[in-house]
Amino acid sequence: MISPSQRMASVQQPIIPVIGDLILANPGTISLGQGIVHYPPPPDVEGYIRRFWDDPTAHHYGPVEGLEPLRFAIAEKLTRENKVSLEGREAVVTAGSNMGFLNMLLAITDPGAEVILPEPFYFNQEMAVRIADCVPVTVPTDTEGHLKIEAIEGAMSQKTRAVVTVSPNNPTGIVYPEAALRAVNALCKDRGVYHISDEAYEYFLYDDAVHFSPASIDDSQSHTICLYSLSKAYGFASWRIGYAVIPEALFGALRKVQDTNVICATAISQYAALGALQAGADYCRPYVEDMAIVRRQGTQALNALADTVHLLPNSGAFYLFAEVPGYDGDGLELAQTLIERFGVAVIPGSAFGVTDRCAFRASFGALQSDSAIAGLDRLVTGLRTLI
Repeated sequence: MISPSQRMASVQQPIIPVIGDLILANPGTISLGQGIVHYPPPPDVEGYIRRFWDDPTAHHYGPVEGLEPLRFAIAEKLTRENKVSLEGREAVVTAGSNMGFLNMLLAITDPGAEVILPEPFYFNQEMAVRIADCVPVTVPTDTEGHLKIEAIEGAMSQKTRAVVTVSPNNPTGIVYPEAALRAVNALCKDRGVYHISDEAYEYFLYDDAVHFSPASIDDSQSHTICLYSLSKAYGFASWRIGYAVIPEALFGALRKVQDTNVICATAISQYAALGALQAGADYCRPYVEDMAIVRRQGTQALNALADTVHLLPNSGAFYLFAEVPGYDGDGLELAQTLIERFGVAVIPGSAFGVTDRCAFRASFGALQSDSAIAGLDRLVTGLRTLI
């Protein structure tokens, strides 16, 4: 029997389908699992899709780097909202941020290269590093989930090719301060490695938190890569559309990768993205305000269990990440028990690299407020019973 790739054998199983199977086996479960939003795309999208259908050339292959009108709209958004100039850079449309991340790794690394991931990490990024035949080097964050610059610096070696930051963070919801992101970016510049900044949750902010884009730093063009997604803010999860800001020198390498594995992001999604960017951040803000209410109630409820549950304080995304040191079992066992006995699903911390203690991530973005609050009530009841 021919064996599969040893490289793929080192890649963890995708956790979302595992939890999804448990949910299907337990009807009535409220899912606080997958990180998506509950609201639909903006109405503006419909007119742009009609434009796609009426354009006979839209059904052909498009430019590898994305349709020019969309790239222009992205450039305007970056300048206006992120204070990012494209001088010395390129904006590239990707088939979602996950594919964008993997494409970046293939463009900047060679087998055996090391990529530094603060822990807890976003599981698909750790998986992508292994798929690219590179080595994920995880570094701890502090007890509140914030970056430890000295830990990142101490993990660097001659094999280091990139440092990844995700802010607002998945899975913790923490928004890294500008000073911390500047420190990481300066360290990357000094060591001659890339700073990959994942900014998929840039609009999901609470308690006066402010998002900062490292590409807005002076003289950051040559070593800074920023990834963005339309999946979250615009309810576009299945449309698979995002974009990246990359150093100009990487453009040729990235085109090779993208032309090989996707050719170009789906044209109909690119037309739809134009409609979404036309609607702008104002579209998602009322929904974020509703999420803020759910987040506040969930935070208060979990903080009431402070003797047994440590909730990382957060001000972004739509996640609650908590450690449960008193639970006699690992995160996956806890997740399975919560589904089977209490009808609520969370994602175990082990998927995010937290294996030395029990932890979980709860997402409140995919549900209407009433359902999300009901799910959080079940979660708190379960935790009170089990610990």
